[in-house]
Amino acid sequence: MRRRDFLCALGSAAAWPLAAGAQQANPVVGYLGIDTPALFAGRLRSFHEGLASLGFVEGRNVTVEYRWAEGQYDRLPALASELVRANVGVIAAPGSLASALAAKAATSSIPIVFEMGADPIGSGLVASLNKPGGNITGVTSLNAQVGSKRLELLHELLPSVDTFALMVNPGSRQNAEATTRLLQAAARTLQVKLHLLHAVAEQDFEPAFAKVREIRAGALVIANDIYYAVRSEKLGSLAQRYAVPAAHQSREFASAGGLMGYGGDTGESHRQAGVYVGRVLKGEKTGDLPVQQVTKVHMTINLKAAKALGINVPLSMTARADEVIE
Repeated sequence: MRRRDFLCALGSAAAWPLAAGAQQANPVVGYLGIDTPALFAGRLRSFHEGLASLGFVEGRNVTVEYRWAEGQYDRLPALASELVRANVGVIAAPGSLASALAAKAATSSIPIVFEMGADPIGSGLVASLNKPGGNITGVTSLNAQVGSKRLELLHELLPSVDTFALMVNPGSRQNAEATTRLLQAAARTLQVKLHLLHAVAEQDFEPAFAKVREIRAGALVIANDIYYAVRSEKLGSLAQRYAVPAAHQSREFASAGGLMGYGGDTGESHRQAGVYVGRVLKGEKTGDLPVQQVTKVHMTINLKAAKALGINVPLSMTARADEVIE
């Protein structure tokens, strides 16, 4: 080998471990997704915006290991364990209580940042909002807490209706149970009956809407659940097809034909989750980061749907709405 070629080869060999070391130096985030990348696209954008605000850009100076449960809640524990074995620096568990619980059960040492609509204290995730302690903190969008408000708004629109239906996902047991308790308490206060309907998968949606008509419920409240949230348009179109006055958490539900969307700003909550992951990567401890509460609630009313249902929406309600679809 010529001396020049030998030196070039030696230089390349020396440079390779340096490049590999630089690549390995990038922090690794584990992302425990409850559904699919396609259905989570908007939420992912918001999450990465939050990360970028702290200077972390995927593929440049941070690596993200994704695990997707594809809407199957029972897959979450195994996927969380995979991330732990991958020795990620922090686990992001956005979108559901089930993801956060699976991550917490999988590790007591790797930092965890959740994003969800459930009560993090009542669900046992943290000891307090101001000082969560341990290895977990995150963001709540208040969607579970405003579930009872959806029932109140429907009752306000339909004061003569004395029977309502509530659709919950028993696949996320703790979330479904908490939502049911909240809505049953609200129903007692309003002195109305509340029928419980279960829908675990997409094929359960249409039978649930048919059941609303069968039991002669005057309106339907769709529970806060990430599986439902990312399928808001399908639920909205079914509400329109079956002529069921219904309220769900998202604007997309109303724009697809549902009567009302009322819920927390999930884009902002996912962005804040990204911010918290970035802060953890910079060395802050999860136990010292207070749980963030996104207090903005967005209300959308579809007047076209209301007219088709024969419902007169008072001006006092449209004035409170953030958006009115005509």
